[in-house]
Parts: sequence; C-alpha cells; structure tokens
Amino acid sequence: MQLTMLGVGSSAGTPVIGCRCATCMSDNPRNKRTRCSSLLTLANGKNILIDTGPDLRQQALRESVDHIDAVLYTHTHADHLHGIDDMRAFCQRQRQQIPLYGKPDAMAHIVSKFGYAIREPSDFWDLPILSVNPVVDTFNLFDVDVVPIPILHGRLEMYGYRIGKLAYLTDASAIPASSLDLLHDLDVLLLDCLRYTPHYTHFCLEQSLEQAALIGAKQTYLIHMTHEMEYEAVTKMLPPSVQVGYDGLRMEIAGA
Repeated sequence: MQLTMLGVGSSAGTPVIGCRCATCMSDNPRNKRTRCSSLLTLANGKNILIDTGPDLRQQALRESVDHIDAVLYTHTHADHLHGIDDMRAFCQRQRQQIPLYGKPDAMAHIVSKFGYAIREPSDFWDLPILSVNPVVDTFNLFDVDVVPIPILHGRLEMYGYRIGKLAYLTDASAIPASSLDLLHDLDVLLLDCLRYTPHYTHFCLEQSLEQAALIGAKQTYLIHMTHEMEYEAVTKMLPPSVQVGYDGLRMEIAGA
C-alpha cells in the first residue's frame, strides 16, 4: 500500500492569508501546507481518499491523481468536506458512482448539505454522483479491512481509521482507551498536532508526543498543523520515531 499525504495543514492552510510570519514567508516547500487529506493506493490499484478538503483539486493536480474509488470521512467540518464538488471530475472520468464511508451522523450531514451529489448514475455527469455508506464497525473495502477508530475532537466524536499497519488520526483532542486498543502494532501513524500551545479540540505538540509514545508506532508523522509549526524548528524537537509530515510525502506501507 502506498500513502500520499495530500495535505497536512490546518483549516487556514499555510501560508495563511495576509500573514508574514517566518513559516508563511518560508522558501521551504515543506512549510507550504494545504488542508488535511491523504490518499491510500492499495496493492490492487484502488485509490481510497481520506476526506475531501477545499484544496482537493489542487492536491489531485499536484500529485497526478486520476481516479478515486472511495472516500473515508473523518468528520464533516468544512476543511475536511467542502471539496466534495471536486469529486465530479473523478465521477466523469470513471463514469461511475463513488462510495463515501463514515459515521452515520457524518453521512446524514452530507446528505442534508450536499444532497444533489447523492444520486444514482444517469446519462449526465455534470454533478458528483456519490453514495453514502454509514459504518459503525470494521468493514471490508476492496479486499482490505478498514477499522474506524472513534476519537474525540473537543465534544465531537469522529473517526480516525486503521488499514493494515497504518492509522490516520486527524483533529484529535482525546483517544479513548477502547480506541487505543485498536492501535497496537502500527508501522505508521499520522497524528494530529495543531500547534505548540494547548487547544480544546486538538492535540498540541506535547500531547501529540505523549500519544505517539503511548501508541508506539514504528514511525509517527505529525499532521493538521498551523503556521506556528515551522518544519525545521519542529523537526529539531522530535525524537527519532516522530517526524513532521509534509504535503506530497509518499511512502510504502506493508500489509494492504
């Protein structure tokens, strides 16, 4: 399985509009962060997208993504959902309905807000053609098991996901003990890390490092970062098992 980090930025992205801080003005491409999303390419060639942020079109063009076979939604905040219209291009290319998976309340929200896109295929492909599939437990998708990982984003219960030896946990402020039990024996963990100082709906750096040590993945990558988190400065603060994620990072992961 191949992982591509499409975006590792927070809701404002980096650079932030109008900001002239060191990170926003940096020439380091690893400080240029689009909104948070990742792509999993399975051994059988199927592409599973995690979230449809507002930068999806830009990310797909940058990484030459030419097909999407399914989408996993972590939750439905705007920075993780509002690129859903860009799914139209994939539906048009593939001439097929693309399934969406997520918590039942997340799927209901998508139906209520983007109902025009939840429809059956016809002779017209001028809109996204998507289906919603609520999930509450492990399910099989393209011959791999997808494990929803309940986490807390402030008071909102949302999903992370585990596929094989990879887990993806964005927008987390707490991981219940029952969810930690689902995160043993990971090769790669993508983990929320908003900023240096505490936030009521996200892990800060200190908390992310605590969770990374508790989970014990072979390698943890920090994602969903604000412009406070300058790539080189944060890198110098991390143990060998933790790295700063960046847009366009690709890696091979065994097991799916």
